[in-house]
Amino acid sequence: MPATLARPLRPPAGPAHHRTLTALVITALVATLLGILPASSAHAAPVLLSQGKTVTASSQENGGTPASAAVDGDNGTRWASAFSDPQWIQVDLGTSATVNQVVLAWETAYAKAYRVEFSTNGTSWTTAHSTTTATGGTETLNVSGTARYVRVYGTARATQYGYSLWEFKVYGTTDGSPQIPGGGDLGPNVVVFDPSTPDIQGRLDQIFRQQESAQFGSSRYQLLFKPGTYNNINAQIGFYTSISGLGLNPDDTTFNGDVTVDAGWFNGNATQNFWRSAENLALNPVNGTNRWAVSQAAPFRRMHVKGGLNLAPTGYGWASGGYIADSKIDGTVGPYSQQQWYTRDSSVGGWTNGVWNMTFSGVQGAPAQSFPNPPYTTLETTPVSREKPFLYLDGNEYKVFAPAKRVGARGTSWGNGTPQGESIPLSRFYVVKPGATAATINAALDQGLHLLFTPGVYHVDSTINVNRANTIVLGLGLATIIPDNGVTAMKVADVDGVKLAGFLIDAGPVNSPTLLEVGPAGSSADHAANPTTVQDVFIRVGGAGPGKATTSMVVNSDDAIIDHTWVWRADHGDGVGWETNRADYGVRVGGDDVLATGLFVEHFNKYDVEWYGERGRTIFFQNEKAYDAPNQAAIQNGGTKGYAAYKVADSVNTHEGWGMGSYCYYNVDPTIRQDHGFQAPVKPGVRFHGLLVVSLSGNGQYEHVINNTGSPTSGTSTVPSVVANFP
Repeated sequence: MPATLARPLRPPAGPAHHRTLTALVITALVATLLGILPASSAHAAPVLLSQGKTVTASSQENGGTPASAAVDGDNGTRWASAFSDPQWIQVDLGTSATVNQVVLAWETAYAKAYRVEFSTNGTSWTTAHSTTTATGGTETLNVSGTARYVRVYGTARATQYGYSLWEFKVYGTTDGSPQIPGGGDLGPNVVVFDPSTPDIQGRLDQIFRQQESAQFGSSRYQLLFKPGTYNNINAQIGFYTSISGLGLNPDDTTFNGDVTVDAGWFNGNATQNFWRSAENLALNPVNGTNRWAVSQAAPFRRMHVKGGLNLAPTGYGWASGGYIADSKIDGTVGPYSQQQWYTRDSSVGGWTNGVWNMTFSGVQGAPAQSFPNPPYTTLETTPVSREKPFLYLDGNEYKVFAPAKRVGARGTSWGNGTPQGESIPLSRFYVVKPGATAATINAALDQGLHLLFTPGVYHVDSTINVNRANTIVLGLGLATIIPDNGVTAMKVADVDGVKLAGFLIDAGPVNSPTLLEVGPAGSSADHAANPTTVQDVFIRVGGAGPGKATTSMVVNSDDAIIDHTWVWRADHGDGVGWETNRADYGVRVGGDDVLATGLFVEHFNKYDVEWYGERGRTIFFQNEKAYDAPNQAAIQNGGTKGYAAYKVADSVNTHEGWGMGSYCYYNVDPTIRQDHGFQAPVKPGVRFHGLLVVSLSGNGQYEHVINNTGSPTSGTSTVPSVVANFP
């Protein structure tokens, strides 16, 4: 839109609003004194209900004119729509309210004809005000009705441009139910540093000593560093510890030092370095190379390493795979002993080697496609991606930044200036702390708040229901949710743009039918423009104690993106045994057009992944079959030996996968035979690239890779059997 249209016709009438409200209050008080109104009406003065609440719109003109700008209380920001009719903007008040006034502060591009509409459910609407002769400026509309949702529905524009509002304000009264406050402090296990904090290294070392080997402990930590430069830092990261910078970009927070994961606690073996993360920092490694020797559930996101990155432990001991996204490594990445790895939407200065399966999508500097020798599976771009939301500081105010969706992404989202997306004040989040109940969490969601789980362990006796579009559920420090009494921990409605990120769901001792559901069965809404994302959400059955779940994760919503998950039936720890932590199915996908980028699913009693939706895509899959099968009969699947790690249903016509591996280690009965790692219908639209199966030291064997294709594994040499392309 031209700069000349970036001015209101007249200044927003803020003082007039206060005069109008004052008059209403005085009128109510006088009426009470005269006996006209009951006393209860006198103190129910109308208040501003819409500011900071969840808002959606039919469209937006560009990245700088989001719907949220119309309810942010800032007369210098605005929502603007596409240049067409009709268009709408809708605010969710979070609870039912008696609405008596709507104020519209139009920018020069205003509505000539529009309706103000009310709804209690967001789907059926009644008209509270209608005009075809509006003149723009600031309109104060006295309306009357009960609504949770209020919508401005424009039918005719006054200019050739779209509809544009500086502010959309809704005034009224609620039913008196107590409101859950948003924002607040982040609790004792969020440790915030700035460059002047004394003895930073001592505090980091103290937390690391506590967490280094606490694989199934209950403590959780989030380490947050304010923007600035930190010298002589070596932040060693143990279990359930997340480290993040608080800038809007990684380079805002710089360590002249390292963020380190090694495996000294486990005798140089990194295959159990789980449940930790690093995010949004720039590193100048002391010796030129940072060490990040991890396996599953240990994301390295939005990092800038001004040097090299070593993914192996000291001594190059075993390591079992990991994930990098939205990061820039100026030097060379050396995976060395890593069996498999996935890197997405990043930039690397080089890549040195690969063991079984190195997969890249949208990575500048990635090695060329060459699977199986070297074992590189490389896609130039990632079809669809949206980076994980993150906490940051805007001045002294905490906000959550929700990055925008990208199509055909290559390279980082932040390397070319200000990242695209939406900033949401912490005041619009219920800051969840240990002891919070499911009832309170659901009340906060119903009120229109997002959720920020602070580090801790949360028992819930009923399902957390995420029913509102665009809701963010963000965990800090691997916040852990445990469902009690066999309930499902979390369910997401079939709505647009929900963002789940950064938490762990731990199965309880009573069997849950599911642990996480994204969309109910039969979901069919089109979410291509604004998909739900599941990012760094990890699921565990057993290990920390007894746990059971029939199916861990179910994804029924179309167009959902599963971006890095580890869904794990425990093979070690407490509460582990073929029937003790029974969990038949890992991930079931029923939605169409679902994309998985970084899918780690392991050890389930039957199928690890089952895919029923059309046009599904998986970029990188890592799997181990259940170690603890007692004998061949225990895994017999009718006439088939074993359940596939990844099964595409016979009804599916279109599906594609890249960079996918399944491994067996049947150490209870090494004579077990598995017919195949992958099972799929033979149809022109079903294709796979870069498949492999491996027998680990000869503990069990595969007959084929996919269906009846691919050579059997044999002996104890741990050499993969591969299929470069199928069919």
